[in-house]
Amino acid sequence: MPDFTFKKAERLKSLKVIGGLFKGGQSFGVYPLRLFWSAQPLEPGASPVQFTVSVAKKNFKSAVARNRIKRKVREAWRLNKHRLYRKLEGNPQQYACMVLYVAKEDLPSVQIEKAMQTMIHLFYKKNIATATNQPKAEPPLS
Repeated sequence: MPDFTFKKAERLKSLKVIGGLFKGGQSFGVYPLRLFWSAQPLEPGASPVQFTVSVAKKNFKSAVARNRIKRKVREAWRLNKHRLYRKLEGNPQQYACMVLYVAKEDLPSVQIEKAMQTMIHLFYKKNIATATNQPKAEPPLS
């Protein structure tokens, strides 16, 4: 049965890693979310994905509104992360992910969850599946 908790080890808190997401990471968007991510070697006992959320103060002046949206996005992640974790079993990489909420209005949880499902699917399909399914390079013939 999938684990629907959001443990401390899964939370991305390192300012150094978060800064690296914007400098050298990759990104794509599924409205109303935008995912920034980067990969590093997986340490023993670590979570395969570390995750955090950000909502722009420019779009939502009230801290209450920002916190409500962050709660919705974290909930969507918590309910759908098992789909990604199942596909990452045996992968030697750890992924740092940051989701930005880019919409200008507070959208319903159902719409946010649907975008999260699509984003997780695209993240795996475009970035991980293609990297792991590529044929290994043949050594040059001498």
